[in-house]
Order: sequence, then structure tokens, then C-alpha cells
Amino acid sequence: MNKRYLFTVPVLAIVIAACGGGGNKTQQLEKLKQERAAIDSKIAALEKEVGKKDTVARKKDVTVSEVRDTVFEHYIDVQGSVDARENVNVSARAMGVITAIFVREGQQVSKGQTLAQVDDQVLKASMAELRTQMDLANILFEKQKNLWSQKIGSEVQYLNAKNQKEALERKMATLQDQLSQTRIIAPISGTVDAVIAKVGDNAAPGNPTFRVVNANNLKVTANVAEAYAGLLKSGDRVVIAFPDINREIKTNIAFASRTIDPLSRTIKIEVPLKPDNTLRPNMIAHIKIVDYATSNAVVIPVNLIQYSSGKPFVMVAESKNGQLASLRRTIEVGRTYNDKAEIKDGLKAGDKIITTGYQGLNDNDLIKL
Repeated sequence: MNKRYLFTVPVLAIVIAACGGGGNKTQQLEKLKQERAAIDSKIAALEKEVGKKDTVARKKDVTVSEVRDTVFEHYIDVQGSVDARENVNVSARAMGVITAIFVREGQQVSKGQTLAQVDDQVLKASMAELRTQMDLANILFEKQKNLWSQKIGSEVQYLNAKNQKEALERKMATLQDQLSQTRIIAPISGTVDAVIAKVGDNAAPGNPTFRVVNANNLKVTANVAEAYAGLLKSGDRVVIAFPDINREIKTNIAFASRTIDPLSRTIKIEVPLKPDNTLRPNMIAHIKIVDYATSNAVVIPVNLIQYSSGKPFVMVAESKNGQLASLRRTIEVGRTYNDKAEIKDGLKAGDKIITTGYQGLNDNDLIKL
């Protein structure tokens, strides 16, 4: 039974009882009809007002975001380190005891500068003795030369004197070369990163005595899994982050190895760096290599994507009959990176995607912002 009649009947009963059945019944009936019409009108107004409140109460609170075209990039993430293109362990060229060290750690040196001295006393003594022999050999040679020019003496005597002189000169040249090798010199210009040797140590070829680094010629090196070998090439864009100094730079790969390391199954890449005093060899570098990029892409947060029967969808807001309602939109998901997803189909610029309050929404649910 309609609730408006439940309300009307008691009213009629009260009115009839009050009248006590007297008077003109036709007039009484007309009066009651008028009263009922007034009551019905009030009931209808109240029902309409209550209905509006119920509709508002049923609307769900949501937040929406307008979809816009943007650039989407996918990266290969690898870890590398800063390396110096010129990072040299310096060793002596001759065996001997180190008698002097001329540089300290952190000092700037030039190519060819003497870093330390190996004992050269024996060589110098040998050279002094040889000079005496050379002086005598030169005198004898000049005399034999003069005599031979005057056709005095034999040619053999002249040739022997000449040969003796030249042999001593060659020996002196050898000793001078050996003497130069007693100096430990810088093979490159740069900074003395480490002084390994001490005065009194025995130096020998192959034993490091200093380390010299050219910090103005740095690079980042990294090993990338062979699965990406077909995607990498020289010139590819990269983004390098240095967490130790909270910096990020954009540059390009200078070298990508054409061979795969048989042990690690990786390929080596190198990225040159501009001179920077804040960068140091062996510093950690996080490298993001761009392997896919597209412009005018629709990109949304991954967490907005829901699935039904294995098919992805999102909830969007659309106007329906003058009210805002939710609508399920099936989508095609492309690549994802860093909690962002490229949407290949199903969304376009201008769509209003529901970003909060979307859980549990169905098609045509009324919503409010």
C-alpha cells in the first residue's frame, strides 16, 4: 500500500469522527477531498525533497585527472663507475734502491717530470772512468788521423784508433741511457693519486711506485647484460646519476663493445664525461639507457590499471543526463617504466581518468568531485 494513503485514511477518520455524521454530507465530502488534495501535495513535495537527498548521498567521492599527450621513454637500468682514461701505475725502468722522492700525493705533475730517483752512483762512476778512456782515445785518433793524412803510418793503425774512439762513444751513449732510466718519470700529466714507494725501497720494472691520474679525462664504464646487446649502439642517449654528489647528467654512449664477455655474458659500454672536479675515479654511477621513446603518448600511473578476466581497464568520468558518472574503459597497455604505463589504445587526450575512489566503481555509478 502506498504510504501516502496510509497517512490520508487516519486523517479522514478523525475528520468524520469530529463531524459526528451531522450536516450536509456532500459538503463534508467536498471539504475532505480538498483537505486530502492539500495533504497529497505536501507529501509529494516532501518525497521529492527526500529523493534528492538520497541521490546526493549515493554519489561517490572521486578525484579525476585529465589525460594529456606527453613524451614516454623506457630505460635500461645498469650500474657503472667513474674511470679515468689515463690512470697509470708508474714503475721504475731500472733496478736499484730509491734514493729520493720529489713529489707528494695530490701534487699536479707534468708528463716527463721526475717523480723519484734510483741510485745511480755506480753508473756515474763508470761514466767518469769511460770519459778518461774517451779522452785518450780521441787524442790517439787525432794523431793517427794527422799522420795518415800525411801518408805516415799504416791505414790499419788509423782504423784501429777510429774504431776504439767510436766504440767508447757508443758505450758512453749506453751508459747515458741507463742513467736516464734511474729517474722515475711521470708518463702523463695529472695528479699524483698515490705515492707507493719509500726512500730505501728496491725499485724494479713492473713494481708500482706511484699512481698518476688525469682527472680531466674521465669516463663512465658499465657492463650490460647480453640480452640488450641488440638494442645498444654508440650515440644512444643516457641519463647518468651520481648518488654520492646528488647530480644527474644527460649524454651519449661513446663506445659499445661488439663482443660479449664469455664469463660475465655482458657487453661493455663507455660514456665520456666533461671535466668536473666533483667527479672522482671509482665513484658509483647509475646509468639509464634510453631503449624506447615516443612522443604524444598517453601515460598514466600503473596503479590506476585494473583487470577483469585478464583484460586491463581504467575508470573514467563522463557526463550523463546532466550528472557525472563512472565508465569502465578497456585499454591496451604498452611499455611500463618507473610506475608509469604507456597506453596504446582506449584513452585519448582530454579524457578524465578517475585517480582516487575508483576501486569498486561500476559503469554508470554516480560520482562527485
